[in-house]
Amino acid sequence: MWKPLLDGAVMMAYLACALFFLRFYLQSKDRLFALFSLAFSLMGLNNLLGAVVGPDLDTERIHYLYVIRLLAYLLILGAIWDKNRAGRGTR
Repeated sequence: MWKPLLDGAVMMAYLACALFFLRFYLQSKDRLFALFSLAFSLMGLNNLLGAVVGPDLDTERIHYLYVIRLLAYLLILGAIWDKNRAGRGTR
């Protein structure tokens, strides 16, 4: 009974974070914020798919849902790496 409610709340929090970073991207045009917004949108999509099709998947195919989360985390790491590498050449 509580799982769908909590899944919806977590998805809403992910999408609120995505909109938060999108607003900062639109103000500053910094690529870091755009990539963070995309990553949080992917995490919200992962949570939505987990709530909608997750209970119907068997245990052999449930790991495909985690690929989206892995891509989101790799996107965050890549954005941080890109931001740190961009400042190296300007000495």
